[in-house]
Amino acid sequence: MNKPIVAVVGRPNVGKSSFFNRVAGKRISIVEDIPGVTRDRVYADVDWAGYAFTLIDTGGITPSRDDEWQQYILYQAQLAIDVADVVLMIVDGKDSITHSDKHVADILRKSKKPIVLAVNKLENNDTTATMPFYELGLGEPMMMSCTHGTGVGDVLDKIVALFKTKVDALAKEDRLNIAIVGRPNAGKSSITNRLLGEERVVVSDVAGTTRDAIDIPFKYNGKNYNLIDTAGIRRKNKIDYESVEGFSVMRSLAAIRRADVVIYVLDASGEITEQDVRILGYVHEQGKPSVILYNKWDLVEKDSSTVNRYKDLLRANLKFMDYFVVEYVSALTGTRLNRIMERVEYVYKNASTRITTGLLNEILQDALSTQEPPSHNGKRLKINYITQTGVCPPSFAIFVNNPELVHFSYQRYLENCLRRACNFEGTPIRLFLRKKNRE
Repeated sequence: MNKPIVAVVGRPNVGKSSFFNRVAGKRISIVEDIPGVTRDRVYADVDWAGYAFTLIDTGGITPSRDDEWQQYILYQAQLAIDVADVVLMIVDGKDSITHSDKHVADILRKSKKPIVLAVNKLENNDTTATMPFYELGLGEPMMMSCTHGTGVGDVLDKIVALFKTKVDALAKEDRLNIAIVGRPNAGKSSITNRLLGEERVVVSDVAGTTRDAIDIPFKYNGKNYNLIDTAGIRRKNKIDYESVEGFSVMRSLAAIRRADVVIYVLDASGEITEQDVRILGYVHEQGKPSVILYNKWDLVEKDSSTVNRYKDLLRANLKFMDYFVVEYVSALTGTRLNRIMERVEYVYKNASTRITTGLLNEILQDALSTQEPPSHNGKRLKINYITQTGVCPPSFAIFVNNPELVHFSYQRYLENCLRRACNFEGTPIRLFLRKKNRE
């Protein structure tokens, strides 16, 4: 089930990014006293009171029509509003209502979306300071201070109460989510139809036919799956932010975040582009197991070394994810399409692998005996033990005397030792360095 989306809007410098960072639990949006710092939409998956939802931070909106950047910010914010289930408008309680506040309120009234109005920067708990903002016509203004955190919980309570459906933050879906991702016209929808055995999504030679992430439940080998066909993601400077394509891209990135496995489709008749590498980097950062498909394999002239050449190209471009799993398919002829779901199950199984603490520490001791931990400024790194802390992706805590002594190259060495000893093909793994208490 899609998570509800909450867009945070308002004029510049009212505290939108401060609210976003506080709810997200980390500093994601840049917070400055300079108006216009946030220009693009920034989003994070969060939960409150058992409700899971996606929060979008937007740039400050002003009525200016002459400033090119302001028009860009407005387009970005409008796209966020269009796709949102609930919109939070934030105003500055230390100022009177401005022309920009009224402009934002006008936009929100036209959207017909559920609105929550929050008056920020009221550290002194002066309830009378909210009274003037009734003039905006957006309902009861709620008092809060993002700096101190007061009132933020009440605002969130009101937001989640407006959701039409609840997505439980702790609930696990009974079906595996598979996102099919790639650049426009790589053949994602054709592969989707082939996997489903019917024409469920529109296929066209025109790039960008798919506009939104489409969820399609299906069964394979008696198991439940959810296939998410996504819009093609073009380079940022190629996206028309005045069209629906802007929030189509946002939906595609959201599909990656909620997927259990990502299928990334490359056009075998073309080149690996910088955008392909960038999107696969996003898949890696999100900790998702993945399968890379070279589609349109029927268009490639082949010899005995063709497959190896294509693998070498991937290794050269994807050094950050040398664990990749690749298949060579053709949605047109059906070549090797039967291998796709086998590969999906394979990488998900690897991402779900649990290793006993005993075996992990045997692997660690072998790694230490082969290559001793380095020293830095006369201080020797001491590694005590390792334990697994989670799956999907497999995550491990390594307890050391001083995490600052662990160089990136040695951490990568330990990761490679784990990969040689255990089958983590197709999935990233995470190593977290922890300082061991003396006791």
